[in-house]
Amino acid sequence: MAPANKAEKKASIDAAAWMFNVVTSVGIIIVNKALMATYGFSFATTLTGLHFVTTTLMTIVLRWLGYIQPSQLPLPDLLKFVLFANFSIVGMNVSLMWNSVGFYQIAKLSMIPVSCLLEVVLDKIRYSRDTKLSISVVLLGVAVCTVTDVSVNAKGFIAALIAVWSTALQQYYVHYLQRKYSLGSFNLLGHTAPAQAASLLILGPFVDYWLTNKRVDAYDYSTISLAFIILSCTIAVGTNLSQFICIGRFTAVTFQVLGHMKTILVLILGFLFFGKEGLNLQVVIGMFIAVLGMVWYGNASSKPGGKERRSYSMSSSKQKHAESAELDDKV
Repeated sequence: MAPANKAEKKASIDAAAWMFNVVTSVGIIIVNKALMATYGFSFATTLTGLHFVTTTLMTIVLRWLGYIQPSQLPLPDLLKFVLFANFSIVGMNVSLMWNSVGFYQIAKLSMIPVSCLLEVVLDKIRYSRDTKLSISVVLLGVAVCTVTDVSVNAKGFIAALIAVWSTALQQYYVHYLQRKYSLGSFNLLGHTAPAQAASLLILGPFVDYWLTNKRVDAYDYSTISLAFIILSCTIAVGTNLSQFICIGRFTAVTFQVLGHMKTILVLILGFLFFGKEGLNLQVVIGMFIAVLGMVWYGNASSKPGGKERRSYSMSSSKQKHAESAELDDKV
């Protein structure tokens, strides 16, 4: 196949993977918001555990159909990943509860510089000036959109710090494990989803009781609330899979930068479905700045020298990962 055709095919698959992630991520946020705000199901950690149960069932079916081949992931690496991932989930929930909305949004924005730092230190990535500036524009735009009141307290700051670093490490580790062990997204999910499902279902009810002072078993389940829980779990399969595909194909930093497009879409859909009182000139200006920064980042990071690795010791590992990514191309 000609290089131009290969580049076009890769661009098409990258766009499809990204749209898959955007649609499922925005969809699950809207469904979960309705489930929690309208039907009072405030057990976020337990719900995430159910998400991974559904994802585990999906990986079992895919393994049975032959889409997941036997692979190895050492137990220490698996445990490290699950630790980062679970601290990320609990940390985000606690940060949202203990902090103002403004400081919570600032903490989420800080994931990009933290992810950049991890890539610079651990992967020897070098960013061009344009790439750095474009990331700054994205952060500015999303900050204008989302950051309102900002108040900080000691325990909220600690929760945000844990949430930011654990999330950045978890997303970095997705890319790292796929490269190191030549794992496709299906294979990595097949290893990690069962462990996350088991740990979150055990810890989830206790964490949720600590956060909400409510018991998940005492919730008044109705047909509609159960339907929303099932819908949330179904969409979560696509969200988890698409996250692994996108981080595997891109990097944690690119995933974070483009991920703010989901923030903008959630704002727009929130205005449409849950009331338009938050739609004002400041938010519109922020959206415009953020989109401009994302376009700039895409152009800057794809240029020679825009974002490159200073050490090429993992080039053979990357080549192996490219072969394992062929299965992801079929998604």
